[in-house]
Amino acid sequence: MRRQRPTLIAVSTLIAVTLTTAAPAPANAAPPDQVTALTAHQADGYTTLAWQPVDGATDYQIERTPVDADNTPTGAPTIVGIWRPNRQINQQAPTFADAGYNPGDTFQWRVRARTGTTEQPYSDPVTATTTAPWGNPTTPGEQLRTGWETTHAAQYTSDTDEYAYTAAIDALSNRVRVVELGRTVQNRPINMMVIGHPTPATTPEAVAATAPVAINCNVHGNEPGDREACLIMARQLAFSTDPRITDLLSHTTVLIVPTINGDGRANNTRGNSTGQDLNRDYSLIRQPETTAYIKMVRDYRPVAGYDGHEFGNSRAGDLPMLPPRHQNVAQPIFDQSQDMIEGHMYAKGAEAGWWACPYGCEGGGNVGLSEETILRNTLGLKNVTNSLLELRSSGGQTRPDEGNTANNRRRKTYSALWTFHQFLDYHRADRADILKARSEAIESQAANTGRLVFRGSRPIPAHPAPHPGDSPPPLDAPPADLILDNPPCAYKLTDAQYNGARTDGPGGVGTTVAQRIAAHGWKVITIGDDHYVPLNQPERGLIPLLLDGKGVEKLTDGERIYPTLTGRRNGPLAVTGFTCADDATINGPVTVRAGAALVTTATTISGPLTATGAAGILLADSTVNGPVRIAATDTISIIDATIAGPVDLSGNTTGTDAPVLAGTTIRGPLNCTGNNPTPHNLGIANTVHGPRTTQCAAL
Repeated sequence: MRRQRPTLIAVSTLIAVTLTTAAPAPANAAPPDQVTALTAHQADGYTTLAWQPVDGATDYQIERTPVDADNTPTGAPTIVGIWRPNRQINQQAPTFADAGYNPGDTFQWRVRARTGTTEQPYSDPVTATTTAPWGNPTTPGEQLRTGWETTHAAQYTSDTDEYAYTAAIDALSNRVRVVELGRTVQNRPINMMVIGHPTPATTPEAVAATAPVAINCNVHGNEPGDREACLIMARQLAFSTDPRITDLLSHTTVLIVPTINGDGRANNTRGNSTGQDLNRDYSLIRQPETTAYIKMVRDYRPVAGYDGHEFGNSRAGDLPMLPPRHQNVAQPIFDQSQDMIEGHMYAKGAEAGWWACPYGCEGGGNVGLSEETILRNTLGLKNVTNSLLELRSSGGQTRPDEGNTANNRRRKTYSALWTFHQFLDYHRADRADILKARSEAIESQAANTGRLVFRGSRPIPAHPAPHPGDSPPPLDAPPADLILDNPPCAYKLTDAQYNGARTDGPGGVGTTVAQRIAAHGWKVITIGDDHYVPLNQPERGLIPLLLDGKGVEKLTDGERIYPTLTGRRNGPLAVTGFTCADDATINGPVTVRAGAALVTTATTISGPLTATGAAGILLADSTVNGPVRIAATDTISIIDATIAGPVDLSGNTTGTDAPVLAGTTIRGPLNCTGNNPTPHNLGIANTVHGPRTTQCAAL
């Protein structure tokens, strides 16, 4: 059951009692309107300050003073924070995360309320030494530090230092394996750290079986705060003996891509070396950087993700977040992503003192819309629970000390570090719900039902009640001409469209549509010179955006192919050419001839289904009342089907595109032999009422 969004608990009104004789106030009673019960809790790179609220306070000022070992001030007291009621959900337990200091130093904090502009008395001070950077300086592995850490946030970690740092982690920790996903335009490696306990799984398919999580740390080269957090967290995950860390890594694999845009980071530019904003290219994959990431998603199949950015708005929250909003994203994925943000991040942020809010809060402007080219939307369309993370790029009115560049950088990096750890905790606690949402999304997408929207986003509330109404992300409602109420069965591409040369890549050279479809991992059926991309696939919501004439940012104008077989048909059926059945009932055996293809949704076949040498068999949300035998066939996908009989998949050679058998009930034995590659189940188990043999034993 998904948790309810947090709501404020009303505070009971205190009943004033008039006494005949007033008791004298204790000598140490706090003055009226003075903050009391101030505490300071230390964490990685920040201090959570908490106090009792003062009735009628408009806001609170947080003061920090550096002190020595004898608590003697070594610098001037400074107002470092302003707590306002719109910072958090639970306004009756105010907290503030102070991160604008060098970790390991000692400070004194005080907090005072303001009523309007009237300053009330300061609280009694609390003094504490902050937590030093994680890792024992004398322990191999733990002693590693990034360039950002060694310069005390004066410089960001360079690309060469990043490669040396991640290579050292790989060499010193059995938990970490660094793999190269690809190369940038300027030939810098795009590395990913694969982290698991006691060791990570050895192949992408084996990693996928662990329900991995992925963090994309730096897509815009001039937004490096999240990247520094990822590098620090990688060290913690690699070497920590904390039971929390080892438990997390024992139940999943963490995939960290520190820098997808190495060229932009080296040059401190938003785009890559061609000027392309990579966060507007994850669906089109015109650039090698985005292609590498999308292939990783295809092969490693992360079930949840975070995408790190910085946001140039000094009025926004510390941590603006946003789910995949495109209306083609399956409802379970949108709901689960919102639960992660509002149900977990907002609540935990209120405990730790970070101001989490929707991207766009406090005058965010035209942000967070429905472009499928943006990673959070692309991942949502790929059935990944995920969120954007925006680090406010400057301190603003709520963090007035962050005109100091190093302090501002620390707040950004350590707030991102907090977020990514909370992301791992959420996955650990809600893994079952995440996987359930993913399964439901894949099955609903493969059913190919409901309208298609080519641009349009779901609404996002300003903040859960009773939060004051900050600015919500704007509603990007789909216009009527970008809605298709009658979705086709497939798109047909000519060979020129599919394999033809393109000029939309770096230097005027682009990969073909065929190569990009393969990178996305979609099934394609080839018959003669025609190439069919069926919609009864897990990424149904994304396919039309790239292949339909209505697509706003498309690859080509494919021809819509509508069902050729509907209603009832009695007697044997021999399939030739490309046949699409939707909401059909076929009373009799079905034979798919060599070189032909059958695509079905919501269809019942009362009899055996046999295919030998077929171009493709894609069944979704369908029933076969009889045995199924598929041999020597080029393209195979069976999702959310019911088969009342034995299933045999034998001798199917499908290139790099493994046969899919997922979420299907088989009332008989399942035999898979001689298939290359081996069939897989997308992480959605099948129910088999009979023995499972050889290649399908684990499905």
